[in-house]
Amino acid sequence: MITIYGIANCDTMKKARAWLDQHGVDYTFHDYKKSGIDEKRLRLWANELGWQTLLNTRGMMWRKLPQEARDNIDAASAIALMLATPSIIKRPVLDTGTARHVGFKPDLYAEIFDQ
Repeated sequence: MITIYGIANCDTMKKARAWLDQHGVDYTFHDYKKSGIDEKRLRLWANELGWQTLLNTRGMMWRKLPQEARDNIDAASAIALMLATPSIIKRPVLDTGTARHVGFKPDLYAEIFDQ
């Protein structure tokens, strides 16, 4: 089962979901705002992809953090931050069941789904 993780009102999420819909890919949408993210899954992703890949340091939520928190971020504090504020996780996270991919690029999705 393919699952795409993110928040509904994110422009990048809208593009990724539109791509999946247009290409007939059956998927489930997991909305962080409604369902959060469980710690076990987040830790698995961080081990697989690296916490730096998952942490969105370009968005508004990151900029709202105190400078000291941003300067001293490490794996433990990043995971705690992502659990407390899932909207700071880069979007989308696409879970194909065999691999996870962060972000949306039409060419990558076409490669993943042999389109």
